[in-house]
Amino acid sequence: MNIAKKYFKKQLADDEFRHSYLEERIKLDIEYQLEELKKAVRTRKKVEELIKKIDSIEQYVMSA
Repeated sequence: MNIAKKYFKKQLADDEFRHSYLEERIKLDIEYQLEELKKAVRTRKKVEELIKKIDSIEQYVMSA
């Protein structure tokens, strides 16, 4: 295991760091999914595909 992985693993042991890390990761995941949805809207994807993307985002948010 390299130094960065060891340091990161050590940091994850800290509750405050782990909470902040997971919170930011969730935010970035949601931002990415929303950008994908915007692209789909701009390219006029089928309504069913848009609804599927929205449902996916909704499920992710509810599970987070």
